[in-house]
Amino acid sequence: MRAEQIPNAITVVRMLLVAPTAWLLLDGRYGAAFALFLVAGLSDALDGQLAKRFGWQTALGGLLDPIADKLLLVVSFLCLGWLDVLPGWLVALVILRDLVIVTGAAIYHFRIAPVEAEPILLSKANTLMQIVLVLLAVAHQAGAGFPAGMIDVVVWIVAATTASSGVAYVVEWGRRALSHPRAG
Repeated sequence: MRAEQIPNAITVVRMLLVAPTAWLLLDGRYGAAFALFLVAGLSDALDGQLAKRFGWQTALGGLLDPIADKLLLVVSFLCLGWLDVLPGWLVALVILRDLVIVTGAAIYHFRIAPVEAEPILLSKANTLMQIVLVLLAVAHQAGAGFPAGMIDVVVWIVAATTASSGVAYVVEWGRRALSHPRAG
């Protein structure tokens, strides 16, 4: 393996951690699920840092990284919603946002022009807060004591960043679509 392939390899490993993480969550093995999710979350930061620092960005990595993030987070949210650890309305909001973004990107790609993944800062903050929420919720289920209401506060922060980043994407890509020469 060449050095510039390391970030993509890390991303693939993160994708492979999704199924075992889900299984551990659904099996109630929260300590192990926490450890695996933490490794996956840290791998996201590591592959991004390596790619940027050493110029190892690739088109494949630009595609795989957000897919790995979405797989890990959506599956974790679905499992935690199923287990009544996270509220169903939040799980629905997270999934709805992702569906709107993916649908919009597909429509833009096929009707206007190719889409290059360009996560906005608010979306990066949303991803970070979703990771923090999953870690807190799973750690709480594993027996970590948190101040009363702490997870509820993070739930509302995730709801706000999820909704606002979804709206920001719709506005930005709607503006791009309307101003593109092929639109219309």
